[in-house]
Amino acid sequence: MKFCANLSFMFPEGVTVLERYALAKEAGFKAVESGFPFGHTLEQVRQAKESCGIEQVLINLKTGDVAKGELGTTAIPGKEQDFVSNLNVTIDYAKALNAKKIHIMAGKIDDISTANWKTYENNLKYAANKLKEENIIGVIEPINQHSVPKYFLSDYGKAVDIIKHINSPNLKLLLDIFHLQHICGNLTHNIKDLMPYVGHVQIAQVPGRNEPNISGEINYEYILPQLEAHGYSDWIGLEYKPIAGTQDGLGWIRQYGYSV
Repeated sequence: MKFCANLSFMFPEGVTVLERYALAKEAGFKAVESGFPFGHTLEQVRQAKESCGIEQVLINLKTGDVAKGELGTTAIPGKEQDFVSNLNVTIDYAKALNAKKIHIMAGKIDDISTANWKTYENNLKYAANKLKEENIIGVIEPINQHSVPKYFLSDYGKAVDIIKHINSPNLKLLLDIFHLQHICGNLTHNIKDLMPYVGHVQIAQVPGRNEPNISGEINYEYILPQLEAHGYSDWIGLEYKPIAGTQDGLGWIRQYGYSV
């Protein structure tokens, strides 16, 4: 079982994502994942990562206007060129960081129509072809409506249908157990059924999105072996909010018999 620290959630002791690379290394992590590093140049991020000798597993797509709360434009008609531009910029960052996965965020939409689904699928087809050229995997993630109201993709069935329809080895599912529990629960059977489509896994406790061993709805001492049993052996992203100090909260890894 391999764990990578999510620098957008963990190590808030570091003000910027650049500082958090070093903090993750100091905590013993061999790999990290992150949102798009807004406000930092490609070279700044590359140097922060390289100076720590740490692996970058995944990076989120550049999501558009942060001030407006945009979480991607993939499903928004009329913003296809924005999507292409954001994808190309993210690919540049991913290549500089040697990250082999990009989380393609869909966006927030008030009233979803068939035009949104058509735009979403067309953009994902474009992305899958583009990422194939770069040897990068794109992943799409259903996000629950409690955490992010109006997020476009919050249905695992529809996510799998699109992945199957596009039928590309460069488009897979991001299975965040936190969102899976919120959206549909039934974790044992859903993990088994969804695993053939999974390209990345993330974890956090429900409902507070804190450390996996905090009291909550999910028994990760049971769930983590389930992931292994159904064939997942890649990195697991720790996309959770530490209750206190990040390092103080890492004891669950040893408690469950693993290491960073």
